[in-house]
Amino acid sequence: MRRSIERELKLVPSESFRLADLGEPLEPRVFQSTYHDTSDFQLARHGITLRLRMEDGTGLWQLKIPTGAKRIELEVPGPPAIPPAELTDPLVIHLRGRSLGKIARLRTRRQTVRRDGAEIVEDAVSVFEGPRVVKRFREVEIELVDGDERSLRRLEGELREAGAERGEFIPKLHRALDIAVDGAPELEAVRTPSEAFRRALADQRRQLVAHDPGSRIGGDPEDLHQLRVATRRSRAFVRAAKALVEPKWADALRTELGWLGSILGPARDADVLLEYMTQATVALGDEGRASELVRALEKERDRARRSALAALSRKRYFTLLDRLAEKPPLIDAGDVRLADLWWHEFKRTRKAFERLDKRSPDEELHAGRIRVKRARYAAELGGHELGTAGERFVSAAKTLQDVLGEHQDSTVASEWIEGWGEQNPESRQLVQRLLEQERKRRKSARRAWPRKWERLVRRAREAKP
Repeated sequence: MRRSIERELKLVPSESFRLADLGEPLEPRVFQSTYHDTSDFQLARHGITLRLRMEDGTGLWQLKIPTGAKRIELEVPGPPAIPPAELTDPLVIHLRGRSLGKIARLRTRRQTVRRDGAEIVEDAVSVFEGPRVVKRFREVEIELVDGDERSLRRLEGELREAGAERGEFIPKLHRALDIAVDGAPELEAVRTPSEAFRRALADQRRQLVAHDPGSRIGGDPEDLHQLRVATRRSRAFVRAAKALVEPKWADALRTELGWLGSILGPARDADVLLEYMTQATVALGDEGRASELVRALEKERDRARRSALAALSRKRYFTLLDRLAEKPPLIDAGDVRLADLWWHEFKRTRKAFERLDKRSPDEELHAGRIRVKRARYAAELGGHELGTAGERFVSAAKTLQDVLGEHQDSTVASEWIEGWGEQNPESRQLVQRLLEQERKRRKSARRAWPRKWERLVRRAREAKP
């Protein structure tokens, strides 16, 4: 199976657009694509396409999943009978027992030129119903092979000068069948605390669903990271809004979100530690010993990832997602304001920080970071009441979280290094150098956090309801 990350941009060609003038021409191609989905277009509604592409008698199954500004693309050669399990297994969050079937057949005539580390393609697409062509359209894509976002934008400018127009990014299938991609609904401004809570919880559920397939596929740790962030945010929102909902419902939901967070945590922590230690050991040299350390971390990360994926396949996980999709059972909360709930949370945070200083134990600084995170999420939930002052508070809270997070990451790294060093005494010199590096990292964070805390206090006073 081939896995790649697509960075591309779609444009609409005008009648005057001429692709051949833009670069080195490649061989033209013709292929037929048969798209598969559920009867209610579950995949397409989430921007996902699963298709069999036939070209010169050879079949290639392709799965494309949106992830932010990029798309994950998986390819598996195979016969046209049924979609391969390698491509359908990551889609369990969308399929949930639904069967797949053929929903569309498209023929594409592709012209391609190569220019500045990119391939620029012009596709003439025909949409079939049986033997009849029922729709035709053209589109231009820039697909980056090398280069970065600046390269993409520069090429876009050149294509627009040549007669292409910037269009909305719509996959071919969606243009063929006029299918809209589900997204955050366009709603009026939030007016009540309960409405803000419902929307916040719905937004986080969308994030969970969006990053579930990428977490199963692996390769990019950011998907698992965002899955964990959405879990934590959801739990924090339920905590902050506990005065608005049935207590038993809130407690039960927080328990389940806590379970999911505890499952995702070790895998995410292992990803962070592996990325950091890979860079740290390269900087120190001693390639032989360092590679042994990195391999040990990779094994630990793989074990944690398998455990997380096993949990994502349990009924308990799907039941949690279903509960998040339900309307929260609201209670009559009188004149409760989210801004007041945030201020109460911040006062608890301030009380905890009054007991902290630069010499406080590691675990107390970590507990302080958790407090800051709760206050930050409470401010996010009450954003419509706190306004720009609330946004400044959230920004300051993120900065403090980052500093304290650096300290906690270093604490975890030191514990892991010490444990590995006990099992590998022959690597004592490397271990000592790494531990010294971590001591400096923690010292730097301890010097920095009090100033960040003072800034957060100022922002809180500005936002005080």
